[in-house]
Amino acid sequence: MPEKQKTIKKSISLKGYGLHTGVDVELKFKPASVNYGYRFQRIDLEKKPIIRAIVENVIDTSRSTIIEENGGKVATVEHILSALKGLGIDNVLMEINAEETPILDGSAKLIVCALLEAGIEEQNLDKKYFKIKEKIIYQDEESGAELIIFPDDDFQINTMIDYSSSSLNNQFAELKNLKDYSKEIAPCRTFVFLKELEFLLNNNLIKGGSLDNAIVIIDKKVSQKELDRMAEVFNKPKVKVKSSGILNNLELHFNNEPARHKLLDLIGDLALVGQDFKGRIFAKKPGHKVNVCFAKKIKNIIRKERIKKSPAPNVDIYAKPLMQINEIQKFLPHRPPFLFVDKVLKMTDKKIIALKNVTMNESFFVGHFPGEPVMPGVLTIEAMAQAGGILVLNTVPDPENYLTLFMKVDKVKFRKQVVPGDTLIFELNLTSPIRRGIVNMSAKAFVGDDIVTEGDLMAQIVKIK
Repeated sequence: MPEKQKTIKKSISLKGYGLHTGVDVELKFKPASVNYGYRFQRIDLEKKPIIRAIVENVIDTSRSTIIEENGGKVATVEHILSALKGLGIDNVLMEINAEETPILDGSAKLIVCALLEAGIEEQNLDKKYFKIKEKIIYQDEESGAELIIFPDDDFQINTMIDYSSSSLNNQFAELKNLKDYSKEIAPCRTFVFLKELEFLLNNNLIKGGSLDNAIVIIDKKVSQKELDRMAEVFNKPKVKVKSSGILNNLELHFNNEPARHKLLDLIGDLALVGQDFKGRIFAKKPGHKVNVCFAKKIKNIIRKERIKKSPAPNVDIYAKPLMQINEIQKFLPHRPPFLFVDKVLKMTDKKIIALKNVTMNESFFVGHFPGEPVMPGVLTIEAMAQAGGILVLNTVPDPENYLTLFMKVDKVKFRKQVVPGDTLIFELNLTSPIRRGIVNMSAKAFVGDDIVTEGDLMAQIVKIK
């Protein structure tokens, strides 16, 4: 039976302070509709911008994962996203009144508890999992990190950390099933080496730091005087070094808690892919930077697969066309060699499918890579625009008295070269009603089943003076 998307049953809030900013913050989780994903809303800013938790919006990974969109920024999102993904929750709006999420106890435990208290409910739409077809590898030579995902019917993660430290030996952690996340991974707290802690303190980089929300690993000799100073800074009566090489500020939940926390972070960072997927992941020396790079690589592969599956228009290019060149010239002022639409195959009030045969006789092939002829991408856009012009002018009773002037071209992507012998099929759709002569269209150009060019076009209908 297909798995359904999930959201929470009711709103619930968490309060705390930001690890790096030290500011008091309230984070409110609210139910969201299907396909909404994870989004934050900065309700403390004037325009209350919404920031989608997707990998394209990541702007920094130096000490936490930070996302930004629409003039709003949210830092340290990894624990929040990890808890949501770990519980199988797909759609949530998170209202936040500061630029950093609350660190709480340094793990995802309290987040999980809050979400479970809010309740989880199924929605009326199936989850869609991307199928990993072959292994995907990301390597970082500088850090020695390596992340690999193999095809699998389940979602599993193995992590290995190696800091070349006598106080923190190589550690391994694994999660075989997300059902075990709440118990095995969520309680695992972040950790910091003493030398890093001193640097952060001296540079005022952890204003919300506390010995209650991090495992402190002692990686150098430290005097009692230094320990007393640390106790004073963190408002503790006394701290000392345990025989295991960590401070006595807390007790470990697991012997390999640091490795488990790195697994927790990895789940949160991979949630930024924005698409459910299954696979067996092996992560050597993961961290926010390499996690996000790995997420980008996975998302790029997903995007390419979607493009391959994007259906080309189902038309018979040899059937009698709706318009041939003589009818087209009644709609468009263009003439050879700058008329790039040969036939209109289908047309409705909101959609047009047109065709251009690309031959070696095109004038632009004389000078554009003459030894290896390629149709200029800008001319493919122009050809799509001309097809769009026919669609637009079909909405007026006297098209010969109007022009379609294009105002904006956005999100253009060139997927594949167009060469002599290709038959270009253009598909353009109105994306909003025509208002005050302004037209918005999505445009795609195909050769066979492959998209070669796509983009969004904006035009204006202008009467000829």
